[in-house]
Amino acid sequence: MTYPFSAVVGMDDMRLALLLNAVSPAVGGVLVRGEKGTAKSTTVRALAAVLPPVAVVPGCRFACDPAAPDPACPDGPHEPTAGGPARSARLVELPVGASEDRVVGSLDLERALTEGVKAFEPGLLAAAHRGVLYVDEVNLLHDHLVDLLLDAAAMGTAYVEREGVSVRHAARFLLVGTMNPEEGELRPQLLDRFGLTVEVAAPRDPAQRAEVVRRRFASDADPAGFATTWATEETALADRIADARARLPHVVLSDAALQQVTAVCAAFDVDGLRADLVTARAAIAHAAWCGRDEVTEDDVRVAARLALPHRRRRNPFDAPGLDEDLLDSTLADSRPDDGPDDDGPDDDGPEDDDRGSDGPGDDGGTPPPPSGTPDGPAPEGRDGHDGPESAGEPTTSPRGEGGGSADAAPAPDRAAVAPSDPFRARRLEVPGIGAGASGRRSRARSERGRVVGSTRPAGTVTKLHLTGTVLAAAPHQRARGRTGPGLRIAREDLRQAVLEGREGNLVLFVVDASGSMGSRARMGAVKGAILSLLLDAYQRRDKVGLVTFRGAAAEVALPPTWSVEAAAARLAELPTGGRTPLAAGLIEAQQVLRRERIRDPQRRPLLVVVTDGRATGARGGAALTEARTAAALLAATGTAAVVVDCESGPVRLGLAATLGTALGAQTLRLDELAADSLAATVRGARAA
Repeated sequence: MTYPFSAVVGMDDMRLALLLNAVSPAVGGVLVRGEKGTAKSTTVRALAAVLPPVAVVPGCRFACDPAAPDPACPDGPHEPTAGGPARSARLVELPVGASEDRVVGSLDLERALTEGVKAFEPGLLAAAHRGVLYVDEVNLLHDHLVDLLLDAAAMGTAYVEREGVSVRHAARFLLVGTMNPEEGELRPQLLDRFGLTVEVAAPRDPAQRAEVVRRRFASDADPAGFATTWATEETALADRIADARARLPHVVLSDAALQQVTAVCAAFDVDGLRADLVTARAAIAHAAWCGRDEVTEDDVRVAARLALPHRRRRNPFDAPGLDEDLLDSTLADSRPDDGPDDDGPDDDGPEDDDRGSDGPGDDGGTPPPPSGTPDGPAPEGRDGHDGPESAGEPTTSPRGEGGGSADAAPAPDRAAVAPSDPFRARRLEVPGIGAGASGRRSRARSERGRVVGSTRPAGTVTKLHLTGTVLAAAPHQRARGRTGPGLRIAREDLRQAVLEGREGNLVLFVVDASGSMGSRARMGAVKGAILSLLLDAYQRRDKVGLVTFRGAAAEVALPPTWSVEAAAARLAELPTGGRTPLAAGLIEAQQVLRRERIRDPQRRPLLVVVTDGRATGARGGAALTEARTAAALLAATGTAAVVVDCESGPVRLGLAATLGTALGAQTLRLDELAADSLAATVRGARAA
């Protein structure tokens, strides 16, 4: 039994965004972002019940409209008819682990080659036609599948291409994706393709929370009775959606309203023109929903609040948001000039201007979003001391193999240091060829990539290797009685293409936060380098984790996650000080990798150790020996690693390089992490 849409408590923005897309699917779908346990999925699943029923051609697997059937329907052609049997709109759920063939459909290549028959098995896009396609945890779906869904939603057509055999069919649906930002963000390019985005959170009002619990208990105790209680409101809501759909083609978007739409999009400095189109369509849908025949300023305001926040996100560390004071002032400034009027100053005067210039102390407005820089703490955090190091901070001294007296005694914690500006990092790879999830870092066998060979398939052929198939069939043509120009191909001749692409990895950062790293300039550079590697991990679709060590122990600052934003936030808050328990950091990293290997055995890890190589502890010089022993244990597990040497100054002990040797790892200096430095090295080698 579906939970009634009308019974959902709160979440007004989400409900409105879903309803606007129900009125006009051309708006482009909805992305719902929110914390766990906020009834995102419950609300989406309830939507299908209030959508108007659809008439379908009997026996058509692609839900063609009898009045206007798809001329290219694989089950067609269908003759247009005045009516047909009606059914309720479907809600089709796409699982995160779905394959491309499951999404778009698949061709039976065996029958196509051996029998000359074009046999097509529809996928989820065909099932969702004229209904709702729901993707839970859309941020965990492979990028190429998200691209495919968004392309189909934008064009209203799905294409299947396999070895020269092509099938297309209509695929017009309301696309809804939900996600928890803590598990990672969508790329900005993909965010932009969703029409509307809303943020949801659990209500903080105790009375509202109590009502949620009360309704859930009532639904669990008597689902049918609970549904009956809300049946009248559900019917009224369905009728209103149908009326709004009928009104939609007649709603007028005047030049003045269009000017307001484009003025708002320009004021928020969004890229491209998709934002203007989506905002205009959403404003028209809102006018139809409200029963108006012309778009008003209120329609534009509502549409902008839903269509623009996620389009202002310029890099992975920006948070979506919208300055509503700027929105109000822009709408006021773009109102048409009605000429001299007694009421003119009151309508377009100081009150409206003041709203656009509120200071930080004003009430009633939404604070502006972060500036977009990934620097974490404000710049004044760097200037909290009179000099580069506050009085009493220990200085590093190259005494002895273990790092001398710099870490000999515990030092007080120092405040977090802001990172330096990020840069484009060089690609760090895991050696060998893996078989993990599709990504952009290390070489791997995958479903996408370049063809590197062929093999006999264990099951159905999905990627035909044509040359291998022909070569396998050629020796048997005479025995099979071939007399004409065509090949005679049997099942045992078919060959599956072996593809090599890239995989995503688990990048685990092990960061030295001890007193020897405490120089403000050095720690700022270290954080900037790690931030750059985090940005690189985001772009290459990696999971990330963060282990830090200082004082007497190591801790998992961030368990492996898809959210590089969370890692960047933990990094920005990282304090420094105390001894250098390097061995504890490596042992903690080994435990994290062991647990992740059990959870996701196909995802290969890349360990990035950021340290100057010093190791100190309660037992003095034994700390360095313990660190090298821990490194050897890690190396014995076959873990790929990179050591980032943070040592600076005229005297270098080379301890990080020694650690790298024990780990079997490549050692890079901070200034060698940039992609530009790698390119310069390659150019120099070629010139020599």
